[in-house]
Amino acid sequence: MTQPVLERRSFADKPTLANELAEAVADRIRTAIDARGEAAIAVSGGSTPSRFFQALGKTKDIDWSKVIVTLVDERWVDETNDRSNALLVNERMLQGPAATARFYPLYSGGDEPDAAGVARTNALLADLPEQFAAVVLGMGSDGHTASFFPGGDTLDQALSEEGPTLAIRAPGAGEPRITFTLPRLLRADGLYLHIEGEEKAAVLDTALGDGPTQDMPIRAVLRSGHAVNVYWCP
Repeated sequence: MTQPVLERRSFADKPTLANELAEAVADRIRTAIDARGEAAIAVSGGSTPSRFFQALGKTKDIDWSKVIVTLVDERWVDETNDRSNALLVNERMLQGPAATARFYPLYSGGDEPDAAGVARTNALLADLPEQFAAVVLGMGSDGHTASFFPGGDTLDQALSEEGPTLAIRAPGAGEPRITFTLPRLLRADGLYLHIEGEEKAAVLDTALGDGPTQDMPIRAVLRSGHAVNVYWCP
């Protein structure tokens, strides 16, 4: 088993964490633009990253016209749905200076993420840079990250195939979802895990112990050999 390569940083409160994570990702973006002429980042949805989105979107010393923003995963819902991760990114990040960034959604229409829907999404992602400047993951109390849920019907493929995306359904996922695969997400200059609260810290500690990946899919990230920068606050 590959030993985790972690850098754990703890912050006093959520605003401080959000600002520090935004600056770290902004540095990755600036470096990628300097090196490759553009930068792509993939971010997670949910309630945790809202402050981070706002802080990053206000960063002025980035040429946002050279930035592509996409999602690590998405519920298969329209962007007007209040459970849409795309809605959150558009409302909280892609405002002000960041409004000129290009946004690549994962939902591509239709009622289900069937083969045709996934193919449409993957076609939309065809010109995404091969390397992400930064990928920002979250983690659920069940040990899922992205849409790598315990019991997911395509979990094994999601953790092993190149993708770039595939559909997944799981008991704990609510709606059917679409997610970048783990190998695609690992092609990143910087990989970040953003978690908050004592419960999530305990979940991470458990995930760092022995046990099957299928029970706590975050273990696949931790055991990947890629350095993981953990940003945590109470």
